[in-house]
Amino acid sequence: MGWAQCKLKRACIFLLLLFALPFSGASSQDTTFHSQSNVVVIPALVKSAKGDVVYGLEAKDFLVEDDGVEQVVHLDEAAEGSPVSLVVAIQRGRRANYEFPRMRGLGAMLDPMLEAGLGKVAIVEFDSHVELVQNFTGNSERIAGTLRELQPGDGGAAIVDAVDYSVKLLEKVPKERQRVLLLISETRDHGSHEAKVEDVVVAIGQSNTAVYALAFSPSRSNVLDTMRGNNTNEMHPSPDLLAPLFMAAEAIKKNTPKAVASMTGGEYELFATGKGFEARMIDFTNHVHSRYLLSFEPKGPHAGLHRLRVQLRDPADKIVLARGSYWAVGTEK
Repeated sequence: MGWAQCKLKRACIFLLLLFALPFSGASSQDTTFHSQSNVVVIPALVKSAKGDVVYGLEAKDFLVEDDGVEQVVHLDEAAEGSPVSLVVAIQRGRRANYEFPRMRGLGAMLDPMLEAGLGKVAIVEFDSHVELVQNFTGNSERIAGTLRELQPGDGGAAIVDAVDYSVKLLEKVPKERQRVLLLISETRDHGSHEAKVEDVVVAIGQSNTAVYALAFSPSRSNVLDTMRGNNTNEMHPSPDLLAPLFMAAEAIKKNTPKAVASMTGGEYELFATGKGFEARMIDFTNHVHSRYLLSFEPKGPHAGLHRLRVQLRDPADKIVLARGSYWAVGTEK
């Protein structure tokens, strides 16, 4: 086996371990363990069978298992009112300009994030290159003005580079703020050249960023315009998390935003109409402050992948959307 093949194999093994977690419906996603703090944080969204968010639960209502061992769960009571730093990363390259009319009013849709002075928003635009067009601000008029000036870009869609840039930007904000990335892009990366996928995965975990992805398919949107609103949503199967070695790498190639959102315990949605985009944005702004912030302290965790199971002790008709694993890094001696 040649040097290049060995290097590729090691990279794929690394990615596979990050993706290889138990998957049971919508409740299994990734999270990351920070060895320096010895605390595993698990944002969890609870919904009823009708899709409504369930409030009023306490730590005792949740059952969290780490590799099958029940943990002592803590609940951050202040999570709902905690300040948020949000990076909005918008694709402008390739045929993204066809989607601009569907995203009209995005600035106003972000207003709930800025209420009570708790939110700050930065805007990143990307085609073949990534550019910060608005640094963090709580000024809604400035944000709306920046978004109105969005212009078509070149033929690239460097999604991985944009995620890498945005996460590094969020790493600079105070640790007490929630770190959120709203990624608006097509499903496949085209032209990333600054960042390596495995490095981005590590950076996401270290920054404790939640990624919410709203994805579009330019080709299908074009058909939608032609057919006056009739469209079948583009659907991608969830990555086969227990598949052979190269499936993890293929998942990122096939649907970059979905894979990245899954790693962080965020959410991924498709949109094909203006109304669809608005509905997804309403869900996004509601869910940012609707997640329970659970945590526990593992005792002597082994390095590597840990499997998490998060559920309610009395689920009834409720489901929990939470991360399904964390990655423990050995503490340096």
